[in-house]
Order: sequence, then C-alpha cells, then structure tokens
Amino acid sequence: MDTGAMDLDTGANQPPLQTNADGFQDSIEGLSYNLSNVEQPEATTQPAREMYRQLPVRVHVRKPGRDSWMYVGRATVSHEVIGQTSRVVVRSATDKVLVTFGEQHSDLQAERRGNFVVVACVEPDGVLSWSLNAVNIADTLRLLASIELACYRSKQLFSDPMRYTNVRRKIERVIRDDRRKRHKRKREEETMISAFAQQKIT
Repeated sequence: MDTGAMDLDTGANQPPLQTNADGFQDSIEGLSYNLSNVEQPEATTQPAREMYRQLPVRVHVRKPGRDSWMYVGRATVSHEVIGQTSRVVVRSATDKVLVTFGEQHSDLQAERRGNFVVVACVEPDGVLSWSLNAVNIADTLRLLASIELACYRSKQLFSDPMRYTNVRRKIERVIRDDRRKRHKRKREEETMISAFAQQKIT
C-alpha cells in the first residue's frame, strides 16, 4: 500500500504542492485575478418598483356638496421623487395632470375600499373626493402607501408633534362630518322616494 500523497484524480498525476512562500504568493495572485475577471450581473430594475411608480387606474371624482360620483376616465398614477420630497401625480390618457398629492397638499385622508383608494381632500368650499380604481389588490396597496408616504408631514411631526396631531384630527373631523351629512341626505332622499311610491300605490 502506497503511503505517499494521494491524488484526487486517479487518472493523472497531479503536480506536487508548492510549499515555499513564492508559490503561495503566486496562488493568491492567480485567485485574485480570477475573481476580478468574473462577470458581474448587470443591475436590473425591480419590476415591482416600476409598477409602484406608474399604475393604471380609473378615476372618479365627487365635488363638494355632491352625493354622486362622476367618472373622469382612465389615468396613470406616477410616484415622483424630487430631492428629499415625493409626490403622487395622476395624469389622464392625454398626459394632462388631473390631481397631485404631496406634502404641500396634505389636508387629506386616504382610505382603501376593495380595489379602490378614496382620497378625501379638505378644500375651502368643502370636501373634494377622488376615487382611484386600481387593477388588483397589490396595486391598490402600493397606491395607498405611495399617497400616504408623499403626504406625510415628517418635518412638522418632529418639530411640533402636538400641532401635527391637532391638524390631523381637524382634517378627520371635517371629512367625518361631510360623510355624515351625505349619508343623512341619502336617507332623506330614500325616505321621500319611498313615501312618494306608497302614495302612488294607494
């Protein structure tokens, strides 16, 4: 039995290992050269990020004092980053800007209802609501997150948290009162229709 160095490849004799310092240095340099010449994969954009920045939606709007929605048309929602701030822009099929949501236009409240994101904006003459109908639930969640991120008043939150909280509560109260008034008008209208129908029957 041969007690010498065993070859890993039994089909051919391997050269003896170099034990001197020069041979070890040559091996290190060769390994570094091979690693440096390995082809690196090209950086690719994440498809989820592209979908997050540009989403197809169908847009409805409800003007202040109105109870019904009006269909605007198909549009595209893009998440644009400008410096350290961001904004969400809704553009029509003809590239016309329908509405912009950002930190400067943050007197609003965004809610998810199924595949819809309803954005209620507090205006001087009332509450203006936008309904953005996304393709699926995933796009709806991305859309809701982008609007909340763009309209998040981070500077005011850290500088004056009490004022930030009071402003948010005021916005929520105005939107809640507007919703209550709309529901009341709807109930009154349904009551009148029901009473009129009964009079016609009798």
